[in-house]
Amino acid sequence: MRLIRNITIVVTAAAALTACATSEPVVPQTAAPSPLSATTVSSSPSSVPSAPSDPAVRPGCGTDLLAKLSVREKVAQLMMVGVRNASDARSAVRQGVGGVFIGSWTDVSVFSGGVLAQVAASGRLPAMVSVDEEGGRVSRVPGANLVSARQLARTMTVPQARAEGGRVGRLLKSKGITVDFAPDADVSAQPDGAVIGDRSYSDDPRTVVAYSQAFAAGLREAGVYPVFKHFPGHGSSSGDSHLGGVSVPPLNALKQRDLIPFRAAAATPGSGIMVGHLQVPGLTEPGLPTSLSPATMRLLKQGTGYGAKPYDGPVFTDDLSGMKAITDRYSVPQAVVKSLSAGADVALWISTDQLGAAISAADSAVRSGELPVAQLDDSVLRVARAKQIVRC
Repeated sequence: MRLIRNITIVVTAAAALTACATSEPVVPQTAAPSPLSATTVSSSPSSVPSAPSDPAVRPGCGTDLLAKLSVREKVAQLMMVGVRNASDARSAVRQGVGGVFIGSWTDVSVFSGGVLAQVAASGRLPAMVSVDEEGGRVSRVPGANLVSARQLARTMTVPQARAEGGRVGRLLKSKGITVDFAPDADVSAQPDGAVIGDRSYSDDPRTVVAYSQAFAAGLREAGVYPVFKHFPGHGSSSGDSHLGGVSVPPLNALKQRDLIPFRAAAATPGSGIMVGHLQVPGLTEPGLPTSLSPATMRLLKQGTGYGAKPYDGPVFTDDLSGMKAITDRYSVPQAVVKSLSAGADVALWISTDQLGAAISAADSAVRSGELPVAQLDDSVLRVARAKQIVRC
């Protein structure tokens, strides 16, 4: 596989009232994304692949890519950092990060003039460009005009939710955004303004399944990669992980309610899952939130512990630098290493300030055996498939 700097890629990534609050919404049947041809390599930035599938991995798949990357380049591919502006983003991509994150603090000029597409193509490998565009109070892209998830489920049908996902996805794609950290698959009865609150479609897991799947399907059809969040379920949390440690009901209780939408998400091709920073009795190890928990990563990837199919899409962490559930105990480099060693595929945080230190810490973790090489390579290829660098 040739690696060319000027490759451009878009990975792929819910209205009338529902008839009755007690009726079970119909889960939309999502057509599988069209298969694509061999790896896209082009000298033109206009070469953009359509929404990806998640093909079965063949023996030997991606070995040529792995052979061309150093350990430092591999670990950098598993990092996604928040950026201040185009220059900051371009610098991060040139340091080898697998993705950049556009936040509320990012200069809005990045949304114009094809800047983000240029940023994505400025490194040795193409970068994901991600954003939180859930709607309502979590909206980052000018012109999205998307209502909150709760309002959407109350006022729109499932097919209309899918259409909304497509509308928003087309807007994101036109701005150069390739990954949306949406939909929120949490099941919650919290008041609208609570940490999850109106970010949840409903306190009924069946409704959350229907609407989250529909919105994600719309994003995928528009060429944007959806990421369901926050595994294993933040909707009944004791507080806000931005402010400190957060606990949720025990694992056995989550299986009956909160984990139901994630069973559907794990079986959804062409999508990712974000793990939150939660303490889960019966699951997480002492002192470790879910984002740093090997037991949580095994639960998600194996699926058998909560009745799901095995999941082989990319696992993203929630922000590792702006939440006291993490920062009260760990530095960013420490948290990055712990998350990747636990089994996450993409460590996310909201600043480039400690990027070099984090790359060096992860590099050292590989060389010491804390992060096994086979696990590193598996994560690199999982991310590469999501970005359509590898299609096998």
